[in-house]
Amino acid sequence: MSRIAVIGAGAWGTALAMVVGRRGDHEVRLWALEKEVLQSIAGSRTNDLFLPGFPLPPTITATNDFRQALSGVEIIVSVMPSHHCRRTFEHMAQWLQPHMLFVSATKGIENDTLLRMTEVIQEVVSRLCGFAPKIGAISGPSFAREVAERHPTVVTVASSDSALAARVQKDFSDPSFRIYMNDDLTGVELGGALKNVIAIAAGVCSGLGLGHNSVAALITRGLAEITRLAVACGAKPQTMFGLAGMGDLVLTCTGGLSRNRSVGEALGKGQPLQQIIAGMHGMVAEGVLTTNAALGLARKYKVEMPITEQMYAILHDGKSAHDAIRELMTRPGKVEDTF
Repeated sequence: MSRIAVIGAGAWGTALAMVVGRRGDHEVRLWALEKEVLQSIAGSRTNDLFLPGFPLPPTITATNDFRQALSGVEIIVSVMPSHHCRRTFEHMAQWLQPHMLFVSATKGIENDTLLRMTEVIQEVVSRLCGFAPKIGAISGPSFAREVAERHPTVVTVASSDSALAARVQKDFSDPSFRIYMNDDLTGVELGGALKNVIAIAAGVCSGLGLGHNSVAALITRGLAEITRLAVACGAKPQTMFGLAGMGDLVLTCTGGLSRNRSVGEALGKGQPLQQIIAGMHGMVAEGVLTTNAALGLARKYKVEMPITEQMYAILHDGKSAHDAIRELMTRPGKVEDTF
């Protein structure tokens, strides 16, 4: 049995807590920021705010107290929005211990520093706790609702620490949730974060009423520019053709449960971004902020990312979706590359 703390009770955090909780051989603490989540779980054993309709196993205890959530745990799973990661770990620091294993399940990049989530965690823990954390990341094609429904789901855990990856694979796997191991932490994290930008673009295509030809081209060329940037940052190119790259990209660009795709679809229909975000009722589309960070990394490493540039222009410069697509289609002719 392992004691596992899941920090963040959005849809994905709740689904991951259910994965490890439903096995029956782990003690799981689910830390929630929102009092509505705690009240819902206390009253009906369901997270009606973010993942309604799915009772939590009895092995899960919900709390808003870091001391209670972290006391005696062996594995900490970080599942908060990327822009809350640094502050949350600063608040958790006094209860963190060197024996703990840290696993990030947040698919984002810190906007100001351009750091991946494991880099943020590592910086905070090293600075405030005085030890280098053992750390990894989970990513792959995984809608929270389908995980809660026990649809067969396959993801990957990445870490330079093979023992950590093996422990997560063992403790988190069940007949409907399969985990592969990977040593390319940079590639797995960037694949999970950058695909959200392309998913917004796929939604824009849908909002404009464009067909399958357009989305297929977008996914293919989107993978090329994601791979270019990831490799420039030190990732292995083959990672981008695996679960955390192509797998997650296809799911998020085509699946109706994708929040990033939904944001893009609304943009394609002409809705302003602030109105779209307000209508999400607290849910987060990571791709909106990741677009900024992706362009920052692209400039840092001198990588061309035309789709990302056009999504930034739509999101933040008020550019029309029609104009953005037209500019992508009328760029100078080039030789096809895969990254």
